[in-house]
Amino acid sequence: MKIEHIALYVNHLEKARDFFVKYLGAQSNDGYCNVRTGFRSYFLSFEDGARLEIMSRPGMSDLPKELFRTGYAHVAFSVGSRENVEKITARLKNDGYNVISEPRTTGDGYYESCIVVIEQNQIEITV
Repeated sequence: MKIEHIALYVNHLEKARDFFVKYLGAQSNDGYCNVRTGFRSYFLSFEDGARLEIMSRPGMSDLPKELFRTGYAHVAFSVGSRENVEKITARLKNDGYNVISEPRTTGDGYYESCIVVIEQNQIEITV
């Protein structure tokens, strides 16, 4: 079994798409729109075959997102090397994103950083 894709609702669909393309090398499809419901989405594909669906629709609830809450906590992106973790993290920080943990080796052996990005959602950049 494999996870086919992960989906994320966002308020600003094109801004979210541009983030994943610019910083993490995603390739975007042309998008989908259901004119009856106002639902819109893009599928973003990554080099190794992983896919992320970003979606938006009118009338969504947008509750505050505490870092430590139930539900999905973050999505981790493997960027291949410690150098890439450091480079991408520095780029995100320089562009004004909230780096909540600088690149480091965690207790379970991952080299990673954590950043709050798209509408207060957390991503992890790891080797």
